[in-house]
Amino acid sequence: MEKLHFEIKINAPAKIVVEQMIGKETYPKWTKPFSSTSDFEGGWNKGDKILFTSLDKEGNKHGMVAKIAEHIPNEFISIHHYGVLEKGKEITEGPAVDSWANCFENYYYQENNGKTTVRVEVDSAEDHADYMESMWPKALDILKQLCEA
Repeated sequence: MEKLHFEIKINAPAKIVVEQMIGKETYPKWTKPFSSTSDFEGGWNKGDKILFTSLDKEGNKHGMVAKIAEHIPNEFISIHHYGVLEKGKEITEGPAVDSWANCFENYYYQENNGKTTVRVEVDSAEDHADYMESMWPKALDILKQLCEA
């Protein structure tokens, strides 16, 4: 497991950045580099179960099964990934999950004079690190554009 770090400065208050990042309408826009059908189901409050989804070529829903481990409004969100979604079925144990079990994705928001620094820490299986390294900067650039529009 490898911990990856990404950071971007956005000319907008933290409240706006978080709203754009976790909003039902805007989440699919900034996460498009990961998948053109990227979406989520569930809530963003501490303890909420959340599914990060997309569709495969046959239209089957797949993605990650997670829970919000912590959410301090406009400061910090911690996502605990504990399973995968394959063809709409949640799988929380076995070989399909082993490389993702107990991964965390953490978002830190630090506002200063109306500008927000977003820091992302992502646990990644080594065989996915290159993909994450190439996609996260693209996604954060889109988030910046959404927030500053």
